[in-house]
Amino acid sequence: MGQLENKTAVVTGGGTGIGLAATRRLVAEGAHVFITGRRKTVLDAVVESLGPAAVTAVPGDIAAPGDLDRLYAAVADRGRGLDVLFANAAASFATLEQTTGEHLDRIFSVNVRGTLFTVQKALPLLNDGASVILNSSVRAGDGVAAFGAYAASKAAIRSFARTWANELKDRGIRVNAISPGTIDTPGLDGVAGGDAGAKARFTEAVPLGRIGRPEEVANVVAFLASDQSAFFLGADLVVDGGEVHL
Repeated sequence: MGQLENKTAVVTGGGTGIGLAATRRLVAEGAHVFITGRRKTVLDAVVESLGPAAVTAVPGDIAAPGDLDRLYAAVADRGRGLDVLFANAAASFATLEQTTGEHLDRIFSVNVRGTLFTVQKALPLLNDGASVILNSSVRAGDGVAAFGAYAASKAAIRSFARTWANELKDRGIRVNAISPGTIDTPGLDGVAGGDAGAKARFTEAVPLGRIGRPEEVANVVAFLASDQSAFFLGADLVVDGGEVHL
């Protein structure tokens, strides 16, 4: 028996990177996981890998309210409510000089607006005692160049976690954040932009001497999703190999 046996979970961005690793881990703990993301073929591959008994894919963009409605209609049709919500989103990067209005709008539309409505629209389905996990980032506070708009959006996520934890505590719903550091995901490849030395430079900044693995972040997601974290509320669990502490 896993820690999440017979539980229902939602993972946004569940087709790649941290979202995919979290989906796999939650399934391993016994949950049925609904995943969403913009690329249907990627989601379908996850379902094929893990099996339709464990994963349901609902393609969509969390920045589009109608897509979120379709996601939660599918969850409602299962008839068991929602026990775990991992709101996981990311976006592209640009320096201050490079930032355009379109770039800024897209990041905040996905990371801030999308996350807010991902949680808001889940409220009628969330079972009492459910766990909501928001994916923030250590970049929210460390000032790394070219992460400005992204970092600001992730700082908003950290703020959401505190406020929503307070607002939902009377239902026993625990809202917490995670803040990954440098993790080996397709998003990191996008930041590197084909620069073979970029990952080496990121690695040098990590006291443990290596970039993190998505599975290591997924372990923390599983912890927050389970009863083992019953006394965590409004917290921010940093998963960064010591990057911002040492």
